[in-house]
Amino acid sequence: MQNLLKPLLFLPRCVKRRVLVAIDGVIVIASLHLAIMLHMGSLQLSLDTPLWGTSVLSAAASLLLFKWLGLYRVVIRYMNHTTVPVVVVAVGVSALVVLLASRLTGLTLVALPVLVSYALLLLLGLGSVRFLLRELYQFSQRRLRRPVVIYGAGAAGCDLVAALRHGSEFEPVAFVDDWRGLDGALVEGLRVHQPVALAALVEEYKAAMVLLAIPSAPRCRRREILRNLSALSVPVKTIPGSADVIAGRAHISELRDVALEDLLGRDPVPPFPDLLEANIRGKSVMVTGAGGSIGSELCRQIIALGPVRLLLVDNCEFALYAIEQELANHTGAGRTGTEIKPLMISVQSREALETIFDAFEVHTVYHAAAYKHVPLVEYNLIEGIRNNVFGTLNLARAAMAARVESFVVVSTDKAVRPTNVMGASKRLAELICQAFADTGCRTRFCMVRFGNVLGSSGSVVPLFHKQIEQGGPVQVTHPEITRYFMTIPEAAQLVIQAGAMGRGGEVYVLDMGEPVRIQDLAVNMIRLSGLEVRDAEHPDGDIEIVYTGLRPGEKLYEELLIGNAVETTRHHRIMTSNERFWEWPRLEAFLSELDKALGATNHTRVRQLMQAAPLDYRPLDEIADLVWEARQERLPDIRPKRASVIPLREPGTKLDTLLIPIPKEN
Repeated sequence: MQNLLKPLLFLPRCVKRRVLVAIDGVIVIASLHLAIMLHMGSLQLSLDTPLWGTSVLSAAASLLLFKWLGLYRVVIRYMNHTTVPVVVVAVGVSALVVLLASRLTGLTLVALPVLVSYALLLLLGLGSVRFLLRELYQFSQRRLRRPVVIYGAGAAGCDLVAALRHGSEFEPVAFVDDWRGLDGALVEGLRVHQPVALAALVEEYKAAMVLLAIPSAPRCRRREILRNLSALSVPVKTIPGSADVIAGRAHISELRDVALEDLLGRDPVPPFPDLLEANIRGKSVMVTGAGGSIGSELCRQIIALGPVRLLLVDNCEFALYAIEQELANHTGAGRTGTEIKPLMISVQSREALETIFDAFEVHTVYHAAAYKHVPLVEYNLIEGIRNNVFGTLNLARAAMAARVESFVVVSTDKAVRPTNVMGASKRLAELICQAFADTGCRTRFCMVRFGNVLGSSGSVVPLFHKQIEQGGPVQVTHPEITRYFMTIPEAAQLVIQAGAMGRGGEVYVLDMGEPVRIQDLAVNMIRLSGLEVRDAEHPDGDIEIVYTGLRPGEKLYEELLIGNAVETTRHHRIMTSNERFWEWPRLEAFLSELDKALGATNHTRVRQLMQAAPLDYRPLDEIADLVWEARQERLPDIRPKRASVIPLREPGTKLDTLLIPIPKEN
């Protein structure tokens, strides 16, 4: 059957249209003759000349009118209920044509009952032919498609069925829905089953995939469904959320991999508009690290809130270019007239920062610039501390000198009892802002601390996806390692709101929900990809999980709070904590010593100083800095010859250098 249909389906479109016109002509003539035979009570075909003249004239005129009405512009394979009005109008016009043609040819048999019968027969004929042709096309494609089961028999599921039937890749074979009122019902010609029958349906139809069509369901419900689906080891994809479809950012037929936020089951909380706008609307806002994961999302949300000016600060040329181009085309920028200023500088350059604050009036600073990748900062200890600590110091001093109103630091859960340099440096950056807030300066400092964000650079999620696509193995550092996760948009939104609450010196902690075991995350991602984990119990599985061991500075569990003095705020996902710190004179002396150790590239002294500060810094490993390790290998040969050049960059002075021998490292 398919071999017979294939030559017809691949005919040129112009040839298909001519064939359809010829068929319609035959239907017009046949409908008129059959209507008259029914009216006469005889099934004998009449050879009356006026009748044939009327038939031919009616057919020719009707076909011209059908073309004028656009009946032949409709693509049969995509025909739906919107075609019905066109066909009805075409039938009505054709009936009038028959009446006029009968008057011209002198045919007296065409009475009102005949016209009604003709119209009904013509409507049936035109509709049936088109429906039959569409079904023949669908039948020809059906065996080439992969069967899929759709979870969700609501409006989104029905739209998805229609979209899939117009495509050539998937064939919907059954619905699954947990509403008992639909059990056994037929929706879009497919039977609706209860979720308990899903495993049997996948086996019966050899389903290649399960499509989740419940875009409006809360994430907690989606997590429950996905947990049940993961046991089937069949690929699961979802359709876009209802908000994306309504906003025009996606189509219902777009199939996507299961988002990790669905596995987390964390529903977003509506923001407080007054908190979102307090530090932004009508103000000049600076975002450091504007090209990064959090920084770029902060920029997207800030520009929609109507700032007068948005300063994008980043030292990465490509990242800065990408976010500047994206924001330039943002509807919010055009609507509010926000000035976008891309500034390619490093927060380590105090002079450049002071110049920017002097050139642009800045009301609010969101400081997201930092080196955040734990192993890389361990391997580059000196530069990591210089950027995260002294970059924050430079920016804070410049902001205070410019009398900036609000200064919000984006921090991390790794700053709590840190075991790595990155976390220790971020906690020290918090101490700087706490100390400045304690001096009573005009600038309001606050810190916002949270865990990992989904989709950020260095996130395990895209890494796991890549490893699964390559056939494994999936690499997990430790079977018991856990992490907190939050989506980037939610984190940025909460940072903005927390920053508006600050009176000065507070550390805000975002509610990250329950920690996620990374091994469980890897298992779910493998199974929802339609594969099985290969282990001792399943030696024939597809993907193996291997454990690579904790990396330098990495710990099993992350924490969000240092002490127990936690207070709630008006936003139930934002908590505040007053944590201990050093007053500025003492901290300033410490930072001076730390700066000297960094300038001398004395890794041992740097670690000693970091452990002496109120950071609760407890490194788990030996120093992992690559330069330090290379020195240990070559130290006996080079120590007498080595000297370090330390730049002295005091404001208003020229660059001088001073040679200082490097102290002996233990």
